[in-house]
Amino acid sequence: MRSFHHPSSTIPTLLLLLPCLTTAISIDCKNILVDKFKYDFSPLDGPHSVSTVKENGPRIRNTTFTINPCRRLQKTKGVPKEEDCQNGSHVCAITRLTNKIEEIEDKIEDTVSIAGEFSTSTGGSLDPKWTRLKTSSSTADREKDGLRLEMHGGKDDDGKKQKAIVEFICRADSGNDDRRRHSTISTTKDEDDDEDDKDGDEKDDDKGGDKSGEIADDENGGKLKYVSWEDEGKYKVLRLEWNTKYACEDAKTGSSNSTSSHWGFFTWFIIVVFLGIAAYLIFGSWLNYNRYSARGWDLLPHSDTIRDIPYLFKDLIRRIMDTFQGTHTRHGYSAV
Repeated sequence: MRSFHHPSSTIPTLLLLLPCLTTAISIDCKNILVDKFKYDFSPLDGPHSVSTVKENGPRIRNTTFTINPCRRLQKTKGVPKEEDCQNGSHVCAITRLTNKIEEIEDKIEDTVSIAGEFSTSTGGSLDPKWTRLKTSSSTADREKDGLRLEMHGGKDDDGKKQKAIVEFICRADSGNDDRRRHSTISTTKDEDDDEDDKDGDEKDDDKGGDKSGEIADDENGGKLKYVSWEDEGKYKVLRLEWNTKYACEDAKTGSSNSTSSHWGFFTWFIIVVFLGIAAYLIFGSWLNYNRYSARGWDLLPHSDTIRDIPYLFKDLIRRIMDTFQGTHTRHGYSAV
Protein backbone atom coordinates (compact mmCIF):
# COMPACT_ATOMS: atom_id res chain seq x y z
CA MET A 1 0.00 0.00 0.00
CA ARG A 2 1.32 3.45 -0.93
CA SER A 3 1.66 5.76 2.05
CA PHE A 4 0.80 9.45 1.92
CA HIS A 5 2.25 12.25 4.05
CA HIS A 6 0.20 15.22 5.04
CA PRO A 7 1.77 18.55 3.90
CA SER A 8 1.78 19.81 7.49
CA SER A 9 4.27 17.08 8.43
CA THR A 10 7.00 18.84 6.41
CA ILE A 11 6.72 22.08 8.39
CA PRO A 12 8.87 20.94 11.37
CA THR A 13 11.54 19.75 8.92
CA LEU A 14 11.64 23.16 7.21
CA LEU A 15 11.91 24.88 10.57
CA LEU A 16 14.92 22.74 11.43
CA LEU A 17 16.59 23.79 8.15
CA LEU A 18 16.16 27.53 8.77
CA PRO A 19 19.42 27.94 10.77
CA CYS A 20 21.31 26.29 7.90
CA LEU A 21 19.66 28.57 5.35
CA THR A 22 20.59 31.71 7.28
CA THR A 23 24.26 30.81 7.22
CA ALA A 24 24.17 30.74 3.42
CA ILE A 25 23.35 34.45 3.24
CA SER A 26 26.23 36.53 1.86
CA ILE A 27 26.96 40.05 0.62
CA ASP A 28 26.82 40.59 -3.13
CA CYS A 29 30.28 42.13 -3.42
CA LYS A 30 30.10 42.37 -7.20
CA ASN A 31 27.13 44.76 -7.18
CA ILE A 32 27.46 47.18 -4.27
CA LEU A 33 25.34 50.28 -4.89
CA VAL A 34 25.78 53.20 -2.47
CA ASP A 35 24.39 56.68 -3.24
CA LYS A 36 24.11 55.77 -6.95
CA PHE A 37 27.80 54.76 -7.02
CA LYS A 38 28.53 51.17 -7.99
CA TYR A 39 31.46 49.24 -6.52
CA ASP A 40 32.85 45.78 -7.25
CA PHE A 41 34.53 44.16 -4.23
CA SER A 42 34.46 40.62 -5.66
CA PRO A 43 38.30 40.54 -5.96
CA LEU A 44 38.39 40.88 -2.15
CA ASP A 45 36.42 37.65 -1.70
CA GLY A 46 38.42 35.34 0.56
CA PRO A 47 39.82 35.21 4.11
CA HIS A 48 42.08 38.08 5.18
CA SER A 49 43.74 38.24 8.60
CA VAL A 50 45.31 40.82 10.88
CA SER A 51 46.84 40.07 14.32
CA THR A 52 47.64 41.87 17.56
CA VAL A 53 50.10 40.63 20.20
CA LYS A 54 49.89 41.56 23.88
CA GLU A 55 52.71 40.68 26.24
CA ASN A 56 52.27 40.29 30.01
CA GLY A 57 55.56 39.10 31.43
CA PRO A 58 56.23 35.65 30.00
CA ARG A 59 52.68 35.36 28.70
CA ILE A 60 51.91 36.26 25.09
CA ARG A 61 48.39 36.66 23.78
CA ASN A 62 48.08 36.64 20.00
CA THR A 63 44.63 37.62 18.71
CA THR A 64 44.03 37.00 15.03
CA PHE A 65 41.05 38.71 13.36
CA THR A 66 39.91 37.03 10.15
CA ILE A 67 37.43 38.67 7.78
CA ASN A 68 35.73 37.86 4.51
CA PRO A 69 33.52 40.81 3.49
CA CYS A 70 31.73 38.85 0.77
CA ARG A 71 30.71 35.52 2.30
CA ARG A 72 30.95 33.42 5.45
CA LEU A 73 34.32 32.05 6.54
CA GLN A 74 35.02 28.42 5.78
CA LYS A 75 35.59 25.96 8.61
CA THR A 76 39.22 24.88 9.14
CA LYS A 77 39.69 21.17 8.58
CA GLY A 78 41.00 19.22 11.54
CA VAL A 79 40.30 21.98 14.08
CA PRO A 80 37.91 21.19 16.97
CA LYS A 81 34.58 23.02 16.84
CA GLU A 82 35.25 24.94 20.06
CA GLU A 83 38.59 26.23 18.67
CA ASP A 84 37.27 27.51 15.34
CA CYS A 85 35.02 30.33 14.18
CA GLN A 86 31.30 29.78 14.57
CA ASN A 87 29.55 28.59 11.42
CA GLY A 88 28.16 31.62 9.59
CA SER A 89 30.88 34.07 10.68
CA HIS A 90 32.06 36.87 8.40
CA VAL A 91 34.43 38.28 11.05
CA CYS A 92 36.02 36.17 13.77
CA ALA A 93 38.66 36.63 16.50
CA ILE A 94 40.80 33.75 17.82
CA THR A 95 43.14 34.36 20.78
CA ARG A 96 46.11 32.04 21.32
CA LEU A 97 48.10 31.95 24.56
CA THR A 98 51.81 31.10 24.70
CA ASN A 99 54.51 31.30 27.34
CA LYS A 100 58.03 32.53 26.63
CA ILE A 101 59.56 30.66 29.60
CA GLU A 102 57.70 27.36 29.65
CA GLU A 103 57.95 25.52 26.39
CA ILE A 104 54.30 24.73 25.82
CA GLU A 105 52.27 24.57 22.65
CA ASP A 106 49.93 27.38 21.67
CA LYS A 107 46.60 27.09 23.46
CA ILE A 108 43.35 28.54 22.17
CA GLU A 109 42.21 30.85 24.95
CA ASP A 110 39.12 32.38 23.36
CA THR A 111 37.10 32.40 20.13
CA VAL A 112 34.66 35.21 19.39
CA SER A 113 32.38 35.47 16.36
CA ILE A 114 32.21 39.24 15.85
CA ALA A 115 29.89 39.45 12.83
CA GLY A 116 27.89 37.02 10.75
CA GLU A 117 24.52 35.48 10.11
CA PHE A 118 23.56 33.27 13.05
CA SER A 119 20.49 31.68 14.54
CA THR A 120 18.60 33.62 17.21
CA SER A 121 19.97 31.42 19.99
CA THR A 122 23.65 31.94 19.10
CA GLY A 123 23.67 35.50 17.79
CA GLY A 124 21.78 37.67 15.37
CA SER A 125 21.59 39.01 11.84
CA LEU A 126 24.56 40.28 9.81
CA ASP A 127 22.56 43.39 8.81
CA PRO A 128 25.33 44.94 6.64
CA LYS A 129 25.25 48.72 6.22
CA TRP A 130 27.31 50.58 3.61
CA THR A 131 28.14 54.28 3.88
CA ARG A 132 30.15 56.54 1.58
CA LEU A 133 32.77 58.32 3.66
CA LYS A 134 32.18 61.55 1.73
CA THR A 135 28.61 61.65 3.06
CA SER A 136 29.64 60.95 6.68
CA SER A 137 28.78 63.38 9.45
CA SER A 138 32.46 63.50 10.40
CA THR A 139 34.47 66.27 8.76
CA ALA A 140 37.59 64.08 8.66
CA ASP A 141 35.72 61.30 6.85
CA ARG A 142 34.40 63.65 4.17
CA GLU A 143 37.95 64.18 2.95
CA LYS A 144 38.36 60.44 2.28
CA ASP A 145 37.35 58.48 -0.81
CA GLY A 146 35.91 55.13 0.20
CA LEU A 147 33.19 53.17 1.97
CA ARG A 148 32.39 52.11 5.51
CA LEU A 149 30.90 48.65 6.12
CA GLU A 150 29.15 47.92 9.41
CA MET A 151 28.38 44.28 10.25
CA HIS A 152 26.54 42.82 13.24
CA GLY A 153 25.33 39.49 14.58
CA GLY A 154 28.06 38.23 16.91
CA LYS A 155 28.43 37.99 20.67
CA ASP A 156 31.00 36.59 23.10
CA ASP A 157 30.59 33.91 25.78
CA ASP A 158 29.39 36.54 28.27
CA GLY A 159 26.61 37.63 25.91
CA LYS A 160 28.27 40.94 24.97
CA LYS A 161 27.10 41.98 21.50
CA GLN A 162 29.82 42.44 18.88
CA LYS A 163 30.08 44.67 15.83
CA ALA A 164 32.68 45.12 13.08
CA ILE A 165 33.28 48.42 11.30
CA VAL A 166 35.56 48.28 8.26
CA GLU A 167 36.65 51.39 6.40
CA PHE A 168 37.64 50.68 2.80
CA ILE A 169 39.94 53.54 1.80
CA CYS A 170 40.61 54.31 -1.85
CA ARG A 171 44.19 53.55 -2.82
CA ALA A 172 44.48 53.79 -6.60
CA ASP A 173 48.03 52.38 -6.73
CA SER A 174 47.17 49.03 -5.10
CA GLY A 175 47.60 45.81 -7.08
CA ASN A 176 45.19 43.90 -9.29
CA ASP A 177 44.67 41.00 -6.88
CA ASP A 178 43.81 41.62 -3.22
CA ARG A 179 42.62 38.08 -2.61
CA ARG A 180 45.85 36.96 -0.93
CA ARG A 181 45.82 36.48 2.83
CA HIS A 182 47.14 39.52 4.70
CA SER A 183 48.91 39.26 8.05
CA THR A 184 49.51 42.31 10.22
CA ILE A 185 51.04 42.05 13.69
CA SER A 186 50.96 44.82 16.29
CA THR A 187 52.43 44.59 19.79
CA THR A 188 50.91 46.07 22.95
CA LYS A 189 51.37 45.64 26.68
CA ASP A 190 48.58 44.34 28.95
CA GLU A 191 47.19 46.84 31.42
CA ASP A 192 47.61 44.33 34.28
CA ASP A 193 51.42 44.02 33.98
CA ASP A 194 53.35 43.51 37.20
CA GLU A 195 55.02 46.51 38.80
CA ASP A 196 58.44 45.16 37.83
CA ASP A 197 57.37 44.91 34.21
CA LYS A 198 56.00 48.46 34.28
CA ASP A 199 59.28 49.86 35.59
CA GLY A 200 61.26 47.95 33.05
CA ASP A 201 59.04 49.00 30.16
CA GLU A 202 58.82 52.74 30.80
CA LYS A 203 60.98 53.44 27.80
CA ASP A 204 58.76 51.34 25.57
CA ASP A 205 55.68 53.18 26.86
CA ASP A 206 57.29 56.52 26.04
CA LYS A 207 57.59 55.36 22.43
CA GLY A 208 53.87 54.93 22.16
CA GLY A 209 53.24 51.37 23.40
CA ASP A 210 50.59 50.38 20.87
CA LYS A 211 52.19 49.69 17.51
CA SER A 212 48.97 48.89 15.71
CA GLY A 213 49.77 51.52 13.07
CA GLU A 214 52.31 49.16 11.51
CA ILE A 215 50.81 47.65 8.36
CA ALA A 216 51.82 44.55 6.46
CA ASP A 217 51.90 45.19 2.71
CA ASP A 218 51.66 42.28 0.28
CA GLU A 219 53.34 42.27 -3.11
CA ASN A 220 50.20 43.64 -4.78
CA GLY A 221 49.80 46.71 -2.55
CA GLY A 222 46.64 45.74 -0.63
CA LYS A 223 46.73 46.76 3.04
CA LEU A 224 44.64 45.64 6.01
CA LYS A 225 45.11 47.45 9.32
CA TYR A 226 43.88 46.74 12.84
CA VAL A 227 42.65 49.89 14.57
CA SER A 228 40.91 48.84 17.80
CA TRP A 229 38.61 46.36 19.54
CA GLU A 230 36.97 48.08 22.47
CA ASP A 231 33.70 48.35 24.41
CA GLU A 232 31.56 51.17 23.09
CA GLY A 233 28.46 51.02 25.22
CA LYS A 234 26.03 48.42 23.92
CA TYR A 235 28.60 46.80 21.61
CA LYS A 236 32.21 45.74 21.63
CA VAL A 237 33.38 47.16 18.32
CA LEU A 238 36.20 45.91 16.10
CA ARG A 239 37.54 48.62 13.80
CA LEU A 240 39.61 47.77 10.74
CA GLU A 241 41.00 49.86 7.89
CA TRP A 242 41.43 48.38 4.42
CA ASN A 243 43.36 50.24 1.71
CA THR A 244 42.39 49.03 -1.76
CA LYS A 245 41.80 50.44 -5.24
CA TYR A 246 38.35 48.82 -5.34
CA ALA A 247 37.08 51.45 -2.91
CA CYS A 248 37.68 54.25 -5.43
CA GLU A 249 34.51 55.76 -6.88
CA ASP A 250 35.78 55.56 -10.47
CA ALA A 251 37.35 52.09 -10.13
CA LYS A 252 36.87 49.77 -13.12
CA THR A 253 37.40 46.08 -12.56
CA GLY A 254 39.95 44.51 -14.86
CA SER A 255 41.19 47.74 -16.45
CA SER A 256 42.74 51.01 -15.39
CA ASN A 257 40.79 54.25 -15.25
CA SER A 258 42.85 55.85 -18.05
CA THR A 259 42.22 52.94 -20.45
CA SER A 260 38.49 53.06 -19.78
CA SER A 261 38.33 56.81 -20.46
CA HIS A 262 40.21 56.44 -23.77
CA TRP A 263 37.88 53.73 -24.99
CA GLY A 264 34.91 55.93 -24.11
CA PHE A 265 36.30 58.87 -26.11
CA PHE A 266 36.89 56.81 -29.29
CA THR A 267 33.48 55.19 -29.01
CA TRP A 268 31.74 58.56 -28.84
CA PHE A 269 33.93 59.89 -31.67
CA ILE A 270 32.87 57.04 -33.99
CA ILE A 271 29.22 57.52 -33.05
CA VAL A 272 29.35 61.27 -33.76
CA VAL A 273 31.08 60.74 -37.13
CA PHE A 274 28.56 58.08 -38.14
CA LEU A 275 25.59 60.27 -37.17
CA GLY A 276 27.12 63.23 -39.06
CA ILE A 277 27.55 61.24 -42.28
CA ALA A 278 24.05 59.79 -41.97
CA ALA A 279 22.54 63.25 -41.41
CA TYR A 280 24.46 64.62 -44.44
CA LEU A 281 23.24 61.84 -46.73
CA ILE A 282 19.64 62.06 -45.54
CA PHE A 283 19.48 65.85 -45.84
CA GLY A 284 21.23 65.83 -49.25
CA SER A 285 18.87 63.15 -50.58
CA TRP A 286 15.83 65.06 -49.37
CA LEU A 287 17.16 68.25 -51.00
CA ASN A 288 17.81 66.54 -54.36
CA TYR A 289 14.38 64.91 -54.30
CA ASN A 290 12.49 68.15 -53.66
CA ARG A 291 14.64 70.49 -55.77
CA TYR A 292 15.57 68.32 -58.73
CA SER A 293 13.01 65.45 -58.48
CA ALA A 294 15.98 63.07 -58.45
CA ARG A 295 15.51 59.31 -58.23
CA GLY A 296 17.76 56.31 -57.47
CA TRP A 297 21.47 57.04 -57.23
CA ASP A 298 20.84 60.66 -58.21
CA LEU A 299 19.22 61.17 -54.81
CA LEU A 300 22.58 60.94 -53.05
CA PRO A 301 24.63 64.14 -52.81
CA HIS A 302 27.69 63.99 -55.10
CA SER A 303 26.28 60.77 -56.57
CA ASP A 304 28.73 60.86 -59.50
CA THR A 305 31.69 60.86 -57.11
CA ILE A 306 30.20 58.08 -54.99
CA ARG A 307 29.60 55.91 -58.05
CA ASP A 308 33.16 56.52 -59.23
CA ILE A 309 34.69 55.47 -55.87
CA PRO A 310 35.12 51.74 -56.84
CA TYR A 311 36.81 52.72 -60.11
CA LEU A 312 39.02 55.30 -58.42
CA PHE A 313 40.06 52.74 -55.80
CA LYS A 314 40.79 50.15 -58.50
CA ASP A 315 42.88 52.66 -60.43
CA LEU A 316 44.82 53.55 -57.27
CA ILE A 317 45.65 49.89 -56.63
CA ARG A 318 46.80 49.44 -60.23
CA ARG A 319 49.12 52.47 -60.01
CA ILE A 320 50.63 51.17 -56.76
CA MET A 321 51.24 47.72 -58.30
CA ASP A 322 52.79 49.27 -61.41
CA THR A 323 55.10 51.34 -59.25
CA PHE A 324 56.40 48.30 -57.34
CA GLN A 325 56.69 46.17 -60.46
CA GLY A 326 58.59 48.92 -62.25
CA THR A 327 61.01 49.22 -59.33
CA HIS A 328 61.81 45.51 -59.22
CA THR A 329 62.02 44.95 -63.01
CA ARG A 330 64.27 47.90 -63.87
CA HIS A 331 67.79 46.66 -64.75
CA GLY A 332 70.94 48.23 -66.27
CA TYR A 333 71.01 51.81 -67.57
CA SER A 334 68.01 53.87 -68.55
CA ALA A 335 67.86 55.25 -72.08
CA VAL A 336 68.75 58.91 -72.37
